[in-house]
Parts: sequence; C-alpha cells; structure tokens
Amino acid sequence: MPQFDVAIAGELNLDLILYGLPEALPPERELLAENMMLTLGSSSAIVAHNLAALGSRVGFVSCIGGDSLGDIALQRLSASGVHVEQVVRNSSAQTGLSVILQHGNWRNILTYPGTIFDLKIENINLDYVGGSRHFHLSSFYLQRGLRPQIADLFRELKKRGLSISLDPNDDPENEWKSDIEEVLRYVDIFLPNEREAKKIAGTQSIDDAVSNLASLVPLVVVKMGAHGAIARRGTEHFVSPATRVEIVDPVGAGDSFDAGFLHQFLRTDDLQSCLAAGNLAAALSTTRPGGTEAFRDSEYRDRFLKQRR
Repeated sequence: MPQFDVAIAGELNLDLILYGLPEALPPERELLAENMMLTLGSSSAIVAHNLAALGSRVGFVSCIGGDSLGDIALQRLSASGVHVEQVVRNSSAQTGLSVILQHGNWRNILTYPGTIFDLKIENINLDYVGGSRHFHLSSFYLQRGLRPQIADLFRELKKRGLSISLDPNDDPENEWKSDIEEVLRYVDIFLPNEREAKKIAGTQSIDDAVSNLASLVPLVVVKMGAHGAIARRGTEHFVSPATRVEIVDPVGAGDSFDAGFLHQFLRTDDLQSCLAAGNLAAALSTTRPGGTEAFRDSEYRDRFLKQRR
C-alpha cells in the first residue's frame, strides 16, 4: 500500500493579510487596516494542509529558512497531519512571506520569495514521493529552481505509476511562456482558474481555452469563482455550481478547491461529485480568514461539510 495518497512538492510560507484598506494607497501616508491575520500561506502548503484535514495521507517536500516564520509555517502544516520530514531548512536563509492587501472586492498580493526559489529536483527524494498514489504541484511559475526540471520529474513519476495534477497559479512576470506545454504532456489533471486557462491557451474565450488545453491533458478542470467549476474529459463536459456562503475571505479558495477535488478524485471516478467536493471545500475556505483557518477548526469544518453534503 502506498505511504501517501498525495505527495506535494512546492513552496511553504505564511500569509499576512490586511483587511479593510482604502481603495487608493497614497505615498508617505500612514493608512489603517480594519483587521489582520497571520496564517499559513502558499498554494502548495494550503493544498497539502486542507487535503490532510479532509482525511488524505499527505507527504510534503519544500525548502524553508531557519527563522521564526519557518517555524510557524512548519508547525501549522504538521499540525494538520501532513508528513513534513522531507522539508529542508536553510539556517542562513529567510522563509518567504506574502502580504495580501484586501480592498473590498479586490486585492494586491506582494510576495517576498525567500526560500521559494530554492527548491530543486535534487531536494526531492524520488523514493519518498514515489511512494504515493498521486503527485500534485502548485505554482508552476513560482518554482524557479524546479521549473526547468519539472518535465523530467513528472516523466520519472509517471514511470513509477503515479497520477499527476498541476495548478499553474499566476505568473508574476505575466509572460505565460510556452514551456508549460512540455510539462502538460505528463499531467493527468490540470487545475487552472479561468484567467490562467485563457492566458496559457492564448485566447479570450474560455470555451476555446478549455478545448485547447483538453487536447494536451486528459482532464481539464477550470475554477470559475462564483460561477463554480467546469471540467472537460475527452468529449465529456461537466458543470458544477458554486456552493453559496457568506464570504469572509477568498484567499486560498482555489487551492482549497484543489484539495477537495483531489481528495474525492482519489476515491471515485465520478467527476460530478469531484467538482461538487471541490466547490464545497472552496466555499468552506471562504468562511474564515486565510486559506486554512476554516479547515483548522475541526468541529466547525466537519459541521459545515456535513450540513451541505
């Protein structure tokens, strides 16, 4: 029996979220936020944390610094049940940090990479991640140290019998280079949001984007925010509406969708139920600040999921 349901390699850092900021941020002014939250951040870690909270066995590979931010991030991830023994610590480096400025219905995300770029293929024990049913990678464009070798990594994992999912997340350089197409040859499930799907496919039409991506990947799942999610598998097309809740914070909703979808996908090939599970996990995430706080409260999490299933 595989050691893990899902192995994940990627970034591990914290999010500092400031709420209730003014729409404009004039220079040389001291401006006040209405609230704040320091919480586990980074797409890879949010997916890992929430997968484990849902009951999946998760192994995690990352690089962090030797600072207190790294201590907090590692403790938060470990507390959810994620196996973190393969996280590498560099005592002379600083752990990354994202500062999220929430202005009503929109936000700025400012990230100090820290050790995010340090993760390379030599940090990934192939026997460790290979002892899994599935491998997931988030933040393709942020993985600068790993990115040139992702196709090689995926090729090796496919030889070992793993299925693979990829969430590209945003490209901070806004270049959307075509090297992702080589990587997609080895991907079983591609999990972009609507904007990312259009950017990678080079089209303004979501229908054209899904068609283009579906010619490269067996299963394309596109997160559509308030409009739920859609999926394309061959000629099959699936649509699932969003779960309606009172939204407190959208940070990490897409990563939480990934966790809910993958947790269900590894248990059934019923894509309609997988989409519904992803939407439900995303909705749960938005009811508390940050991407993991709603999953950390086990009593609240279990009650929420039970009432809406």
